Amino acid sequence: MRAAENSGGAAGHLADPDTTMAVIGVSCRFPGAEDPDRLWRLLAAGESSVAEVPPGRWSGPAAGQTPRRGAFLERPEEFDAAFFGISPREAPYVDPQQRLALELGWEALEHARIVPDRARGTRLGTFVGVTGDDYAQLLSPHAHTLATQHAMPGVQRGIIANRLAAFLGARGPSITVDSGQSSSLVALHLACGSLRGDESDAALVCGVNLHLLPQSVLLAARLGGLSPRGRCFTFDERADGYVPGEGGGAVVLKRLRTALADGDRILCLVRGSATTNDPGGETLTAPTAAAQAEALVRAYRQAGIAPEAVDYVELHGTGTPTGDPVEAAALGEAIGRHRPADRPLAVGSVKTNIGHLSGAAGVAGFIKTVLALSHRQLPPSLNFDNPHPRIPLDALNLRVQQELGPWPGGPAAGRPRVAGVSSFGMGGTNCHVVLSDWCPESAPARPRPEPAPADPALPAAPWLLSGRGEAALREAASRLANSAAARDPEVSAGDVAWSLASSRSAFEHRAAIVATSRDELLAGAQALAEGTAAPGVLTGTARPGGVGVV
Repeated sequence: MRAAENSGGAAGHLADPDTTMAVIGVSCRFPGAEDPDRLWRLLAAGESSVAEVPPGRWSGPAAGQTPRRGAFLERPEEFDAAFFGISPREAPYVDPQQRLALELGWEALEHARIVPDRARGTRLGTFVGVTGDDYAQLLSPHAHTLATQHAMPGVQRGIIANRLAAFLGARGPSITVDSGQSSSLVALHLACGSLRGDESDAALVCGVNLHLLPQSVLLAARLGGLSPRGRCFTFDERADGYVPGEGGGAVVLKRLRTALADGDRILCLVRGSATTNDPGGETLTAPTAAAQAEALVRAYRQAGIAPEAVDYVELHGTGTPTGDPVEAAALGEAIGRHRPADRPLAVGSVKTNIGHLSGAAGVAGFIKTVLALSHRQLPPSLNFDNPHPRIPLDALNLRVQQELGPWPGGPAAGRPRVAGVSSFGMGGTNCHVVLSDWCPESAPARPRPEPAPADPALPAAPWLLSGRGEAALREAASRLANSAAARDPEVSAGDVAWSLASSRSAFEHRAAIVATSRDELLAGAQALAEGTAAPGVLTGTARPGGVGVV
């Protein structure tokens, strides 16, 4: 009998190492939250990156008819094409969504401590969720005069996963998914199936979304999906739609057994997932609670976790007066009614922080939940005062998480921390994914080391950095300084040194920061970022036959 089937009832404590997936790396790029650390700070502080549409982003008649608020990336067109082996002739034809997927994929692999160069020839699967093709529409009117042989692969959204796989040299499945707004969570669901079916040894899942043209936003407004007030009031009585969002995220997965054998750092577990099709209510795009509830029931059944063990659900949560009541009813039916009245299910939506990322919305909610499990805290869902009149929270046994608080349940309750993530496509493709934190006692895990002191005395430890150019090297130093300064002091300087030496690609321009304390290493990284000299900071350029120090 599999461990998940012999879980001892509602707790669902044991995780089958062959059917459970380990999340070992994440990356993200959202407005005001350009990496997971900054995303968590934004979420924990209850902040929003929604603002006015950047000046000059859109032009033409449609630009004047769209709502003027959303969460937009700055300069999404900027891209280091040479880093990814893309020639100057080809680069202008590569959709910025393809560019963003390449960047996120690289960063997620590094976060998983997988040297991207070593993915070549492996059974790494690449799965990307995306819906928009604004760049193809931008190029189309000029195709007869400007297009070259690079245009078609550059703008075809179905090739985004293939572009990522080709760059990495990965030989696992490579699939681009468009199921509407649920695309990236469905991509994750398919990746888990590929791992369980032994098609892949690891999977890189990505979701990206950019609004390069106002037309797609205008169509959403005409459908009635966008909030005229420019805020997402999920589950609130003021709910009148969502705001558009940009960016993306990527996740690296392995089977739990493989991750344990490889000695990977495990952020959390994917215990199960399911998809259903909603044939529609009164219209093609009208959701039904029955179809959404079925997706939840199937996901928790596959996970071997009873509904009453769920602590939190990250909502699809668009803040629309039609969608929110249906989603609430489905949650009440599948989870809420199975729980004690004094323990309502906590819910929230990242769309209140960073807008609705369309095809990348699912992975955004997934990454938020991974971070919440890692930090063992629930961040607030914004813009909620009073429930929508068609959402009887008490009767459904639900509550909106309104402030940063400790994760409910968990080991103190004799079970792991459990969460769900929902994402629903406009045409009826529903997806729900079940996560739990990593409980080493539930599987043959390796012993964990004792936490390091806050700032231990250490022998001279080198922090090694590299880049394809001097500017890239300085940027790497800046990111290192910001990230290391923000991290918990229990993450020792020696651990950072080991990660930099063992899990990063080595490029031509290199630097070593050598010091005997964490503060000195941080000061050296900051000096390198600013291009100034500092004790213990060495720079050089790798050349055939040796390294030249400059």
